[in-house]
Amino acid sequence: MTNQTSSRSHAVLMITYHNNNVDMNSYSEVKSGKLSLIDLAGSERASRTGNTGLRMKEGANINKSLLALGNCINVLYENSRTGQSNHVPFRDSKLTRILKESLTGNSKTLMIANISPSGHNYEDTLNTLKYANRTKNLKTKMKRNVTVPVNDASVIEKQSQHINALQGEIESLRAELAISK
Repeated sequence: MTNQTSSRSHAVLMITYHNNNVDMNSYSEVKSGKLSLIDLAGSERASRTGNTGLRMKEGANINKSLLALGNCINVLYENSRTGQSNHVPFRDSKLTRILKESLTGNSKTLMIANISPSGHNYEDTLNTLKYANRTKNLKTKMKRNVTVPVNDASVIEKQSQHINALQGEIESLRAELAISK
């Protein structure tokens, strides 16, 4: 009854980018990035929407995932504010599992909040602004996403020598164990 054209769901679009650069010295690096666009469904009050049955259940699921996201944002904000590392409940919802990297990882997060100018929606608007403000205060650490595969023969040779030394050590320890039995 409140929005006849709503999809009644969250929408997630993730675009991943990988770029391989190889120069003349057979040195290669892989640059990568991800763009996540998330359109969250708005919270729904059953008393205002008048929904029953399946529609009411859908609204409850929307609210449950938004509550789980809000809980994660609250813990992340408190952790960054106090310097603590309290458990963040990302496993409480599929939505929060998907958004974990966007909220904590190597990312920059931007939230656009849609609010209503109507006095009738004052409480919902205020809650949305509080939600957005907590999200705004999250701190993430940005760094370049560059992976350099090992193509250097000397590095591979050193790793092979180290592996051989470790295998020799394992054999000598096994021999010692066999003698002590």
